[in-house]
Amino acid sequence: MIKSDIILHLINLTIAYLQAGRWLDAVRDVSLDIRAGETYGLVGESGSGKTTLALAIMGYLGGGGSVKLGEIKLDGQDLLALNENELREVWGSHIAFVPQNPQSSLNPSLRIGEQIAETLRYHQGFDKTDAHQKAIQLLEKVHIADAGLVANSYPHQISGGMQQRVMIAMALSTEPMLLVLDEPTTNLDVTTQAVILDLVRELIQNRQTAVLYVTHNLGVVAQLCDRVGVLYAGELVEEANTDDLYHKPLHPYTRGLLDSVPRLGEVKGEINLRAIQGQIPALDERASGCVFQARCPVGVEQCGQRPPIFHPTENRWVRCHRWEEIYGGQISVQQPELQDVAQHLVEDSEQGDVLKLERLEVYFPLHRSLNELVRRSPARLVRAVDGVSVNIPAGRTLGLVGESGSGKTTISRAIVGLVPRTGGSVQLLDFPLAPELKDRDLETLRHLQMVFQNPEEALNPYLTIGETLRRPLVTLLGYSGQVAEVKVRQLLEAVRLPASYANRLPDQLSGGEKQRVAIARAFASNPDVLICDEPVSALDVSVQASILNLLSDLQMDHDSSILFISHNLAVVSYLADQVAVIYLGHIMEVARSKVLFEPPYSPYTEALLSAIPVTDPHAEQRLVRLEGEIPSPADVPSGCPFHTRCPRYLGEICVDKEPPWQTDPETGKRYYCHIPPEDLRQIQEHIFRTDRTLNV
Repeated sequence: MIKSDIILHLINLTIAYLQAGRWLDAVRDVSLDIRAGETYGLVGESGSGKTTLALAIMGYLGGGGSVKLGEIKLDGQDLLALNENELREVWGSHIAFVPQNPQSSLNPSLRIGEQIAETLRYHQGFDKTDAHQKAIQLLEKVHIADAGLVANSYPHQISGGMQQRVMIAMALSTEPMLLVLDEPTTNLDVTTQAVILDLVRELIQNRQTAVLYVTHNLGVVAQLCDRVGVLYAGELVEEANTDDLYHKPLHPYTRGLLDSVPRLGEVKGEINLRAIQGQIPALDERASGCVFQARCPVGVEQCGQRPPIFHPTENRWVRCHRWEEIYGGQISVQQPELQDVAQHLVEDSEQGDVLKLERLEVYFPLHRSLNELVRRSPARLVRAVDGVSVNIPAGRTLGLVGESGSGKTTISRAIVGLVPRTGGSVQLLDFPLAPELKDRDLETLRHLQMVFQNPEEALNPYLTIGETLRRPLVTLLGYSGQVAEVKVRQLLEAVRLPASYANRLPDQLSGGEKQRVAIARAFASNPDVLICDEPVSALDVSVQASILNLLSDLQMDHDSSILFISHNLAVVSYLADQVAVIYLGHIMEVARSKVLFEPPYSPYTEALLSAIPVTDPHAEQRLVRLEGEIPSPADVPSGCPFHTRCPRYLGEICVDKEPPWQTDPETGKRYYCHIPPEDLRQIQEHIFRTDRTLNV
């Protein structure tokens, strides 16, 4: 029974970690309230302390962390005063946690239904039969189509989006007072993310559940949260209603985060993103004054003293000595632009194609069962890429977007020769590329390089940064050791890292710095084509902005072509000159970035655009949601591959007949669909209407 309107009450909370015999504060003096039925967004860069705060609320800090000062109260009950057995009664029944990675939280040896039923038996006292039935009802409530089949499945047998729905079903099974969501959609496609967010809204709408939503995705916060707290270097620096915060941020850090996000319709040739300069300080390097002073564009001598909490209005507060000048518009707290916007775009007709894919096919045979072997049945094929044709002109960027399982990464690996192609051709500078990497010479490798999603796996942990950068210079360009040393320093300077980093090992660098090194290594041989496979998906918005600006600048300097792969349409449309949308190994649409958000859209592109969380709480967004999961590439639907989920489904023609390629005369878009462009334009509207982003 709820005793108070305030469900979660943090009072002057300070959390420390034991490092090298010293206790270092990771969260300092944080106070916040979350009321019944309210969704509170907690935002900030990696290292700000968001997850530490969430884990402290749950009592999950472990032996290396400890709450030094303050109180954590749940509906008036002091959680820090409870022993482990008492906390177990609170966990699940009154407070529930949904983590970023559901696979690591689900028991791989138990069926889904049993894991939910176990929670119900322990906290609600259900018997075995009733618990099983209730588990299936909960799965149906989170919109899982075949709930009985999923209940009887193991975690590895269902998709990541479905696993996250299972975690939400488990979390809400006991009607908790507080739901803590720690980056629950970070690893999901934009379409799956949209469904999960709709689900969270729906499930808490008619309840009095308080929600703490931890994320660095400012679009999600704008669309989901009632209030927002901005955390930097362990301190809460600003708190406001979502509308107020996005309309008029009062802390320079908040302004920097918002400016780091590419707005829909912005392109690299017109604007540079204003990334926050520098990086978040380590635990033992945090200033005693304003924690943001070292990165602040308007810092003054007074900032050497820690700012108190100022209350500009009744419902918001900020820690900044200069808030009145910011509020009155007397000073700008935007981060400086590093340089003038690169004006290097030219028309496609003036460019020769550097990379050409013609009818590219990549099929993988499935292992046959014993029954199939006995019957001598032919092996079934996974059609990961099925007849893709795209070109990239010199000095231009092609963005490739689509859901997981659509074939994006397989295309990139087929281009660089990491997976053999089944059919079609790949030409680099009008020369055909051998299907496999082992059959390509060093000269070919010099012209074609790749940047991977995870720099942790791409960099050798035992080589210094200098050794990593020196290898392609010596191996691919034949430089002497002395010349290579000079070039290493130049490469580090090009990616805006100090020359001293040449002597560091990868584990001494942040995630963003490692990705800069990976980009420097890729550009070391001055390649004609650079393949970037989700290079910013794991990075904070501020680091992401600096990497996007860096890629744009290096592309201009080297006149390289880029294939940029991502599921983030806002990022792709900013960096790319053209965008190709892929689904189940088939290209569904190709459009110039500047007209991507203009109708007509292919129905699949329409659904992708509709799923983007816009960084404007007042944005009018038309919702198009895809039903069901993306089919297996081992069983691609006949006719149009998208017809099983298409919101514009016509009937038998979509099932029986492969769609034609059509061209819209107004925008020049080419798309794969039976519906003519004039008919699509009549039934489609603009996806977004907003004052703060481009009216598209």
